[in-house]
Amino acid sequence: MSKGPFSIGTDIGGTFTDMVVIDEQQLLRQFKVPTTPGDRSLAVLEGFKLAAAEYGLSLEEFTKSVAYFAHGTTAATNAYIERKGERTGLLITRGFADTLFVQRAMGSWTGVGDRSSHYSQRRNPDPIVSRRDIVEIDERLDYSGAEIVPLDGEQVRAAARKLRAAGCGAISISFLWAFVRPDHEIEAARIVREEWPDVFLTRSSEIAPVIGEYERTATTVVNSYLGPIIARYVELLEDRLRANGFAGDFTVMDSAGGVVDAVEAGSRAVELMVSGPAGGVLASAALARKLGIANVITGDMGGTSFDSGLIVDGEPLVSTMSIAGSYHVASPRIRVTAIGAGGGSIASIDDGGALIVGPESAGAVPGPACYGTGGTRPTVTDADVVLGIIDPKYFLGGGIPLYRDLAEAAIRTHIAEPLGLSVLDAAAGIRAVAENQMADLVRTVTIQQGYDPRDFAFFAYGGAGPTHGYAIAQEARIDTVVVPATATVHSGFGAVSSDRFRSFQQSDPQRTPPNAHDPAEHLDVDRINRTFAELEERCRAAMHAHPALTTKRTLYFRFRRQAHELAVPVANVTLETADLSALVNDFFARYERIYGAGTSLAEAGIEINTFRIEGRVPSPTVSEGRAPSSGGDGSLLGEREVRFEDAMVRTAIHRGELVPAGTKLAGPAILEFFGTTVVVGPRQHAVVDEHGNVIIRSMQETMNA
Repeated sequence: MSKGPFSIGTDIGGTFTDMVVIDEQQLLRQFKVPTTPGDRSLAVLEGFKLAAAEYGLSLEEFTKSVAYFAHGTTAATNAYIERKGERTGLLITRGFADTLFVQRAMGSWTGVGDRSSHYSQRRNPDPIVSRRDIVEIDERLDYSGAEIVPLDGEQVRAAARKLRAAGCGAISISFLWAFVRPDHEIEAARIVREEWPDVFLTRSSEIAPVIGEYERTATTVVNSYLGPIIARYVELLEDRLRANGFAGDFTVMDSAGGVVDAVEAGSRAVELMVSGPAGGVLASAALARKLGIANVITGDMGGTSFDSGLIVDGEPLVSTMSIAGSYHVASPRIRVTAIGAGGGSIASIDDGGALIVGPESAGAVPGPACYGTGGTRPTVTDADVVLGIIDPKYFLGGGIPLYRDLAEAAIRTHIAEPLGLSVLDAAAGIRAVAENQMADLVRTVTIQQGYDPRDFAFFAYGGAGPTHGYAIAQEARIDTVVVPATATVHSGFGAVSSDRFRSFQQSDPQRTPPNAHDPAEHLDVDRINRTFAELEERCRAAMHAHPALTTKRTLYFRFRRQAHELAVPVANVTLETADLSALVNDFFARYERIYGAGTSLAEAGIEINTFRIEGRVPSPTVSEGRAPSSGGDGSLLGEREVRFEDAMVRTAIHRGELVPAGTKLAGPAILEFFGTTVVVGPRQHAVVDEHGNVIIRSMQETMNA
């Protein structure tokens, strides 16, 4: 039995907290415990207790043997959605106090109307900073950084005193053109700290040095609003672990594709908005490379939500801008889109008599009706139990007993009787509605970004993803489904196996004139090289000049007067004008690949605004997955009646962990794992590969292979 050292990855979801433990031999064990909404760190500690018992160690012995702990969390997202952040004050350039409320002006081309207002199709957010907590400061720089109005330090001092007395717990500073020259913000921050040394403070020139006063201000404010909450949460979790002997490295998954030291988490809270889901996308990208799959749609279905992202040509899609509760924030993040469709999503009938599923969830408390813990409303999990898909006696390996009679009663009362259906038909309806919603999201994240879902494989993970993945893929016309060996803890595995990562971006706008024969001739190549060099130096300093550090450059292009940018990779070399010409042509090609042949507007001229550097240090703790079984197939448990489409079908049931590598299964079949149930549909075949991944293909795809 291993005594360590251990590496641990966790992901806290709305319903379950997932944990993966990797020992010194790279063998992996998975644990899953109910999330504790009142204090989420308690669920992590409960996971440690389960792992300690599994290894025959006391909690203290196990915790002392943990060398590396990587954490993915929805704490930032939850605090934002629930509006439980810190009351935040904002210091802003005089005349711009309404920046957060105005956002972006609405406009359109004459005669086209609303069809041209893509950027403005938004909802005004519920303000996280009240107008009374916004203080205008006399100061002004122009676009080149030249000082027009000096900073009034006494106004800053008075503002700090006023906001402190008003009950604010955090301060944001966002001055116009600060990303070009941060001097005024730096001086204002110094004065605020003289008056209020322990205040949580964010400068726009530090957290988001990019063009766009609205996006930069929104990012700064969101960071200050969430920062104290995240700092306290991470500190509490670390204190609980340290009290039990933990002395290893503690990192937190960020939204952009890596992990950062826990001590930095609070100061960069805005970068944790998709902390948990990002881990699953990264783990999927690594697995896809091993399997030789270039394009992947990820489908993470837990108890509360369904999250989907894209991997194209082996790399997750990353955005420099994202939306947080209707605010546009300049924080890089892996593109993950979520809807309220999880195992705990509640089914109901709307005012028009239609069956709907979600977005409301039963969560961990009170949970689905079948849990027997107080929930009385029907959920997707209840439907899966009634349809014979989930074995009530083997949920979480038998750790949580489920009650079919309670599931049936909830579906009968709330769905079947009001609609005049049988309980089975009502349960099948709940499942179909949920799967159609998820398939719609899959189509949305692909087609709206210029991709055909049929060119992708679907990676199904999370506690409920493998249960519904086969049907989601069929609905979206995707031929290949991959259920990772780490499916039930895939995001936690992504956290522990991901590289150490930091990204930096900076705006330094340049534009070319219309109708230029070679736009690259009008770009300042020396200035571009200088900006990249400065960003790279910041990255190296942040990563402590690690000898294994590698960097990647990206430049964001757009046509003049457009609102949206496209990312173009840039080689890590000193650029020449010819290199810029190649980058411009690459931009044209990428633009037409997404929007169609002939859509590029070369005659309009181009703009480059944002420069980005990513730095990575490879993770030393990458596992191939569970050790596969060997010998004969003793996995078959028998058969049971399972509802597929309109009929009950005798279906083979296998214990997933016991299925030997290379085993081929014809659908319909069910593989029951400790933390999830894998469903192979009636017109599908599945094979278990050497690492325990289940690869499901349609019969047509199998015949063509």
